[in-house]
Parts: sequence; structure tokens; C-alpha cells
Amino acid sequence: MSDQQYGRRAVEVGPTGMTVADNLARLRKVRGYSTRQLAAEMERKGRPVSPSGITRMEKGDRVVTADDLVAFAAIFGVSPVSLLLPLTPTAETSVEITGGGTVDALRAWEWGIGRLPLRTTPEHERTQLAEHRLYGMPQWLQDHVGYAVKMRSTVKAQPTAEAQAAMQGLKDRYREQTGKELDPDDLLRLMFGPSMEGGGDGPRVD
Repeated sequence: MSDQQYGRRAVEVGPTGMTVADNLARLRKVRGYSTRQLAAEMERKGRPVSPSGITRMEKGDRVVTADDLVAFAAIFGVSPVSLLLPLTPTAETSVEITGGGTVDALRAWEWGIGRLPLRTTPEHERTQLAEHRLYGMPQWLQDHVGYAVKMRSTVKAQPTAEAQAAMQGLKDRYREQTGKELDPDDLLRLMFGPSMEGGGDGPRVD
């Protein structure tokens, strides 16, 4: 592929870009903005865009940059995820994610809000969930939302060989990336997820 072709592809709007376009139009209307009024708000936010530019974004004819997307979300009073993912009628509705294929809407939104990986495989699900939390959110946020495990009440068996290997792999990668040792309590929290007794809303290990 030539450099010119790569450049052309870089400005093409994919499935998630079209979702952003649809959501931009929807949120602008439900929040009561004309394109001219929204353009004025964007100007005040330091992200100038013309009314015609907004119209082109809503049609998918102009790419919405990450900075513009966040500014739109701030103006509308919603999360950036509300622009990135579709407002589907049911949890089972199929959603196409750029680079991630097609998943049901529930999984897409759980991924979007940081609760679960977009996809997991049964044999590596625990490791994938742990890495999703380790690399996808700061430690203080995990603590804030109640990611805690009570090992006495939730884990009654010795870890399997696969779980032990996964735990060691996480320790090694954490050490390589941070130069620090991963605290055992943090490791368990990442491996086993939020506890129902600890106030989290995720799966409990019995």
C-alpha cells in the first residue's frame, strides 16, 4: 500500500466513527443545540469548529478527533463512551467495534466502561480479566470502586497450575514495566476480581 493510500485510509470513517456521527447528531438534538449554537460552545471550549463542520461530522464526512469528541461529551454532560458506543434497543443487539469485530451491546458497554475485556477465551479468562484491570485503570480507581477480595471467604482451593503461571506472569510484567514488585493483595484483587462482600459488582470466586 502506498503512502497516499495509507493517508487516505487514515481519514476514512469506520464503524465506530459512524457511531460517533450518529450519537453526535442525537445528543445535539436532545440537548437542544443548533449546529450554530454547538459551534459557539465548542469555540468557548477551545475547540473551534464551524456549524458546517459539525454537519459534516454528523454525516460521517469529517472525522471527529479525540479532543473534539471529549469536548462534545463535556458540553453534552455525558461520558465520552456515550459518543463511542451506540444507544441500542436491547443488550443483545449486535455492535461493530473498529478493530474488535462484532459483539453484543452489553459486552461492548461493559468494555467501554472498563468493567470487562472486549473478548476473553475460556482457558485464559482469568488472566485476561486481571490484565484488563492491571493495565486499564489506575490503582486508586480500583480501590475506589471496591475491587477487593476476601480470600478466606471466597477462595477455598489451591490455585491451579494455570492460575499460578498467570500470577507469576503478571508479577514479571509488572516488575519489567514499573521496576517495582506487585503487592500480593493487589495481585489477588486483579486475579479474582471484585468481591460481592467487598461491595463490588463483579463476579465472586467461590
